[in-house]
Amino acid sequence: NAGESGVIVLESTPFYAESGGQVGDQGVISAGSSRFAVQDTQKIKADVFGHHGVLAEGSLKVGDAVQAQVDTDLRAATMRNHSVTHLMHHALHTVLGEHVQQKGSLVNAERTRFDFTHNAPVTPAQIAQIEALVNAEILANTATAARVMDIEAAKATGAMMLFGEKYGETVRVLDIGTSRELCGGTHVQRTGDIGLFKIVAESGVAAGVRRVEAVTGLNALTYLQGLEATVDAAASTLKAPTAELTTRIVSTLEQIKTLEKEVAQLKGKLASSQGDELLGQAVEVQGVKILAAQLEGADAKTLRDTLDKLKDKLKSAAIVLAAVDGDKVQLAAGVTPDTLGKVKAGELVNFVAQQVGGKGGGKPDMAMAGGTQPAALPQALASVQAWVAGKL
Repeated sequence: NAGESGVIVLESTPFYAESGGQVGDQGVISAGSSRFAVQDTQKIKADVFGHHGVLAEGSLKVGDAVQAQVDTDLRAATMRNHSVTHLMHHALHTVLGEHVQQKGSLVNAERTRFDFTHNAPVTPAQIAQIEALVNAEILANTATAARVMDIEAAKATGAMMLFGEKYGETVRVLDIGTSRELCGGTHVQRTGDIGLFKIVAESGVAAGVRRVEAVTGLNALTYLQGLEATVDAAASTLKAPTAELTTRIVSTLEQIKTLEKEVAQLKGKLASSQGDELLGQAVEVQGVKILAAQLEGADAKTLRDTLDKLKDKLKSAAIVLAAVDGDKVQLAAGVTPDTLGKVKAGELVNFVAQQVGGKGGGKPDMAMAGGTQPAALPQALASVQAWVAGKL
């Protein structure tokens, strides 16, 4: 009945069931006003296909005469991707070597995904070679030929067979371009039907196994248009002609590095200046100078550098320095060697960090922490003197 999911089995069908990495067909099975939307086609057993889907309208029962209609747009897109997988497999052999063996594949209307044996990433130059070989085959627009023959005759033709795959006595040999493989899938009639081929991703999936993903036809065009839009946007942002984008990016990165060095130098000078001003804020308790203060505009490195300078100048001290950036608190604690027997920097910084919603740790003489409650920082710093005094 309408709205129910189910599986329909037909006496015969034009639908392709998932096999050999190619997904099953989608489409519609109808009888009068009743429509069953086929979302997938799977083999139940050798010659029995299950059409999985949802009854969109009406009702169907066993024995009904129906019309089966494959989604031709999805089928055509899947065919393009399956056919190009064969061309790509052959190109991988040519570019990378005869050691390349198929380890898995997925072919649908959006893209083809191909796993193969190879011990190193496929380089951009190799990808360009593979794309050039495949697109040359497409431009040649040669006819595809499929022949059914016994397995021994197929072997005699030199057709590529998958290592470890079990084949029946009768097989289907597919010739497409310079590729010859055993395959039972759906394919284009001529290589030119593929339209365009573009590799969009390359990655490792296991030790000695690489994965290449590619698109064809309008999907390839859409992908390239997306890249073009990204490049145009970047060029517009940098106010550079597209042809000069790489040069402008390199120049901008060099400027950023120079500015970062200048900022680091200025922060160092600021830290030194603030550090000198803080010396007078230290309170001496039982021979140990205690200092807890906030530095304006400091980062973690500035806190550490300032802390080191203060330890050198105060000689015998327990110090906590803090900085605030938005809703984040950075903390650094330092203890001079003569005080380590009584006060540990890790314990000190954690005492403060817990009050500002954070935690941290480090060496006995130097420790870092973070927090998320800047509003609590003044009170937390004010509590340091009493905490350290209690340890002395």
